Amino acid sequence: MGEDVAPQEFTRADRTRHREKVRQNLDVFAQMLRESRFDTDDPLTGLEVEFNLIDEVGDPALRNAEALDAIADPAFQTELGQFNIEMNVPPARLRGGGLTTFEEGLRRSLNRAEERSASVGAHLVMIGILPTLAEGHLTRETLSANPRYALLSEQILDARGEDIALSITGAEKLRTTADSIIPEAACTSTQFHVQTSPDDFAAYWNASQVIAGVQLAVSANSPYLLGKELWRETRIPLFEQATDTRSEELKAQGVRPRVWFGERWITSVFDLFEENVRYFPALLPVVDDEDPATALEAGRVPSLAELKLHNGTVYRWNRPVYDIADEMPHLRVENRLLAAGPTVADIMANAAFYFGLVRALAEDERPLWSQMSFSAAEENFHAGARDGIDARVYWPGVGQVAATELVLRRLLPLAHRGLEAWGVETAERERLLGIIEQRCLTGVTGAEWFIGRMHQRRSMERFDALRATLLDYTAGMHTNEPVHTWER
Repeated sequence: MGEDVAPQEFTRADRTRHREKVRQNLDVFAQMLRESRFDTDDPLTGLEVEFNLIDEVGDPALRNAEALDAIADPAFQTELGQFNIEMNVPPARLRGGGLTTFEEGLRRSLNRAEERSASVGAHLVMIGILPTLAEGHLTRETLSANPRYALLSEQILDARGEDIALSITGAEKLRTTADSIIPEAACTSTQFHVQTSPDDFAAYWNASQVIAGVQLAVSANSPYLLGKELWRETRIPLFEQATDTRSEELKAQGVRPRVWFGERWITSVFDLFEENVRYFPALLPVVDDEDPATALEAGRVPSLAELKLHNGTVYRWNRPVYDIADEMPHLRVENRLLAAGPTVADIMANAAFYFGLVRALAEDERPLWSQMSFSAAEENFHAGARDGIDARVYWPGVGQVAATELVLRRLLPLAHRGLEAWGVETAERERLLGIIEQRCLTGVTGAEWFIGRMHQRRSMERFDALRATLLDYTAGMHTNEPVHTWER
């Protein structure tokens, strides 16, 4: 969830001071981009996974503090809800077995964490939305203890001036309200990071936007919320609504949402940071002591603390990230749109598909985004989330096409080419991209598997069926066999 902040109240003077400081940050960032003060040699990739916690019968376990104490690993951190934790996987280069290194490290860490957290009655499960969440779990009392979360919730509710309303229509309909941003905690994701130079950033971000709808279609894994069957990737509308600072009147006026696909192709990473500052008031107007201009003139790397914190409260599905490692600044695209799970093997297949495809498209001589409108990419995004493996999307030169057909005929060869450019060996490419291929051929994603099992249990009370299916799902997760191979 970003940088920690201390509990505090903000005055009008704080907001004025912050606005001035964040604009200064933006000026210094522009200067840094012009002077190429960035780590661009041999770029890294990264991975984060968010987990839900359940008890022995499959209900949410509100024990993340106890689970983290038991796990005792700094790679695991709190997340928004007491039924969430997050794991950061050390960054790596893809060549020389990098994807397998990610996979083996993630499996080891998950198995060790599960063994330890089970001792406090909390079991880890990777799924986009915990299906057994009930209305009683979505109250402010289930926020994690980190003061950042309560402060962020308070600021969003104050900006709205009213409770958060959730309205999602899929196979069934859901209408409810919440008095905090805790519904956001229902959304657990896998996040892929790809480091890039300032010159290449726009191409990688645009490419990430182009493929977002197809990513969702072949990886959907959150079909149930509060007992209702909704979208195949219900996380998308849920997150868009749960973190919306706009009242109905501001929506009608066209004010942009903080959970945002965007509205245009970009030519520079600066476009995104500048939009964030121009369009969105600060939720956490914390001011750091550093003078970024002085730091830059002295040869130090500015932290740009205000710009980074503000950027962390604008929830783009493909987010720009400025960070510092080993006293060197770098940029990366954070691809945040996929659900966690179902297995580590499935996550790594999703990673291979993303890393390969985004590189192939970013390095194409004729950019795909020059051949399609931005609104078409956004429509694909929501179609992929709503319909999952059955989605139809628009693609230049093809028109409307089944997402599975597009993947099998066009995108998998591109992903192979991109992974080859990263230095990924043939066997590793074929194993992981073969999982994506088989999902398309069988029509089975995490969402489809879960819905199928639930439909077999129609005679059961809904939440009993959800608990039983979730326990079946968790058993499958621990086999690390891709979801398309599970018994249906």
